[in-house]
Formats: sequence, C-alpha cells, structure tokens
Amino acid sequence: MDNSIQMCDLVSQYEGLKEEIDAAVSQVMSSGRYIKGLEVESFENELAEWIGSKNCISCGNGTDALYLALLALDLKPGTEVITPSFTFVASVEAIVRAGLKPVYADVDKDTFCVTRETVEKVITPNTGAIIVVHLFGQCCDMDSLMDLGKSRGIRIIEDACQSIGSGYTFQDGSQKRGGAIADIGCTSFFPSKNLGCMGDGGALFTNNDHYAAKIRSLANHGMAQRYHYQYIGINSRLDAIQAAILRVKLRHIGEFFYSRSSAAVYYDSHLSGDLEKYISIPSIQKGSVHTYNQYTIKVSGGKRDLLRNYLADKGVPTMVYYPNPIHLQPPYMEKEGVCLPVTESLCNEVLSLPMHTELSESIQERVVNAIKCFYRV
Repeated sequence: MDNSIQMCDLVSQYEGLKEEIDAAVSQVMSSGRYIKGLEVESFENELAEWIGSKNCISCGNGTDALYLALLALDLKPGTEVITPSFTFVASVEAIVRAGLKPVYADVDKDTFCVTRETVEKVITPNTGAIIVVHLFGQCCDMDSLMDLGKSRGIRIIEDACQSIGSGYTFQDGSQKRGGAIADIGCTSFFPSKNLGCMGDGGALFTNNDHYAAKIRSLANHGMAQRYHYQYIGINSRLDAIQAAILRVKLRHIGEFFYSRSSAAVYYDSHLSGDLEKYISIPSIQKGSVHTYNQYTIKVSGGKRDLLRNYLADKGVPTMVYYPNPIHLQPPYMEKEGVCLPVTESLCNEVLSLPMHTELSESIQERVVNAIKCFYRV
C-alpha cells in the first residue's frame, strides 16, 4: 500500500468515479464525434445552469479563456488592464498576447486578492478593464470591485480558474457563484482544479449575449458560420471526451467541495493555538465561500524555505504559489518599476499544503505533526 503523501491525488479520485467516467468515455468513443457535438453542448448547458450564467462557452484551456475574454471586449491596442502580480502568469500573459498593457495592483496581505483600494490606486484614464483573480479558491471582494467598475465605466473579467463556483454573498443578500458575477468569467479545467478534466480545458461565462456570440466565434477561427469569417480568431476547443468526463465530475462537485472544506477545517483547528506565533492559516474574504483549490499558509520569520525543506525530508510535499511576482519577471517587467510591497512579501511567506478530495485525516495528521515537530510545539 502506498503511504506517500501527495499534493493532489488524481488517481484515487478517478478510481472512485471509474465506472461512471469509463462509461462516459466509451459512449463518446462509440459515437465517433470527438470534436464539439452533443457532449460538449450538454456540458456547456449543465455548467451554465449550475454556475448561474446565461451563457457558457467552452474552450481549450484557462489561458485561452482569459485571452478570448479580452478580445471580446474589443479594447484598443495599448489599453491598460489592471491585474495582480501575485498570480499565475496566464492572467498577465493573456493581456500582453491581446496587445494590451498590464498594470499591476497589489493584494490584501490576508486574502491574497486585489481590493478596491489597491485597484483604485493604479486606475488611469487609459484603464479599459480589470482582471480580478479569485486566488486559491475564494472570491475577491466583488461588492466593492463591481461598484468600482460600474462607477468608472470599466469592465471586469473574473479569473476564476482556481475558484469555479465559490459562493459570494453581496451586501444586499443576493448570492452568486464565482465566475458568474462580472462581465465575463473564465475558468480552467486543468486536472488539479476543483472541477478538472483529464487533459486541458477551459470555459467562459457571461450574461451578455453579444460577448457570448463573439467569444464562440473567436474560439472557432472567427467563424460566424462555416467558412465565413467575422473575426481573426483562434482554434480553442474542448474535446468531447473531456466534456464527458467533466459532466460526470460536475455531478459530484458538491462532494468535492465538501471534502476540501472538511480538510480545511481539520487544518484550521490543528494549525491554530501555539502555532499561530509562527504561521497564519488562510483568511476568508467577507461574503465569500472558500473552495480550497489550495490550502495556503503564511510562514513568518523568514523560515518558509527552512520549513519547506524540513517537510520534504519528512515526506510531506508542499508548493509555493508563487515564488516570484510577475512584475519582476523579465518579459513582464516595467521600466519605471512597480512598488508592490505586499506581493513581494507574500512571495517569501506563502506555502501550500497537500489539499485534494481524497485527503484523509490520517494523512493530514502526518502533515500537521511534521509542522509541529519543526517548531517543537
């Protein structure tokens, strides 16, 4: 029996759903329809209904989703798009790829997300859009950010690649799921995501029919109808086998959320108390429901890497999301320099612990005990 600790146990998740997934894949293989078709259409409809969006358009991956969203907004070349630097590179990569200019906003030290205050500091007359990144599994403060976008006439894209479906409650009591709040939402179906396929995949959500039609065309070579091209598009499609797998997993997403939430509760309760002098457990944004795509702690005293190396020696894997901020990476560095003190500090403090749907308390106990041994608590 394999007693190793894994950051993400996709094999065990598959084994639990094997009968359903194998049947779904077999049905696609027998159909001979591997691109688009009924499976993709059905998945888009089911996901749109679950997330609460009028339109869902699937595509090849989460990076393409962000790129397609920006193209749909029809911004002039060089228009500024605000986004965090404390994020996966795809958020910024899509901006540059679309011929636009990334402008970096700092993040909150506890939630790791941009705020109205950090975004407002970098808005200029040339700001055309904001990409808010719902990092690690929870929503940004969308109440204030949506209000800011509306008051300034700035469109908002949600990068919900790590937080698809995370709940958000507005001050007026209304509720929405992450990815279905702003002008356009984007997600990824990378295998380790909360809703992951067995390859690459992504999707966009919008209640704006014009955006939806344009995105669907752009993702299909810019075709309005077969061999009639309305835009210069790309080829970005979710294949039918991945759609079939995702349809199975979508039926179990409530179970996935419950498993991750339960694991987070265990970590929270066992990493508090005496350990709070050394580490900080994840903070939850007011109004948001965290879905824990990652369980990320902060390690104080400059000991993050020492702790990480110690845990590795004890057989406990960890990850650092993210060790280097995007604004200090050569392809994306600004000549005049950017001051993001919280972002740069977090890159030296954050440490993500094992988190997945198959995580047992016995495994978590080993993780927690190793951390306690390091601090001699």
